[in-house]
Amino acid sequence: MGRPKQERAVHTRELLVDAAAGVFDENGFAGASINKILSRAGVTAGAMYFHFRSKADLARAVIHEQSSRLAIPEKPGGIQQLIDLTMYLTGQFTCNVRFRAGVRLAVEQGESGLHDYTAYRWWIKTFERELVAARERDELLPGVQESSFARFVVASYTGTQVMSDIATARADLPEQVVAMWRYLLPSVVPPVSLTSYVIDPARKDLITV
Repeated sequence: MGRPKQERAVHTRELLVDAAAGVFDENGFAGASINKILSRAGVTAGAMYFHFRSKADLARAVIHEQSSRLAIPEKPGGIQQLIDLTMYLTGQFTCNVRFRAGVRLAVEQGESGLHDYTAYRWWIKTFERELVAARERDELLPGVQESSFARFVVASYTGTQVMSDIATARADLPEQVVAMWRYLLPSVVPPVSLTSYVIDPARKDLITV
């Protein structure tokens, strides 16, 4: 027997989002075409239009679902887990096309005209919960505001990876993220605890869910 209709629809949608991510990653929004996406997904135009009205809709889906295959910790762990999470994301740029394409599209929204802040808002909340946990563990200086610093970390990481992509195709991203944290940490954690945190790209594999 064939798959139930709902299961087939979900599978088709996943094929389309993955195909779109690959095409957007390689060509950007302007260089991507519906035909390229359909060819890669191996589905008909009718199947695509059942789920998405346009290329912009596909781009929006890739942006919103960039984190869908990431191993984001279920429980907040504080400063060390936040550092490790950024290192993990750094590693994901090399192997996770959906994440990489979603980030590219979110950064290059001028091409698509989407002006969609959803993904940034999600990452700010994800980072903020680590900082709330850090506050509960007395890991933050008194004047640090969790939501504000979370936004600053997202902005800093975004800018760092964009510059690294332009300069070295992200080959130097791990060392640039290390430098980012070496400058940021002294401004938010008590001096006595600075040496207790490990800023090491090798910790990208320590994230567990």
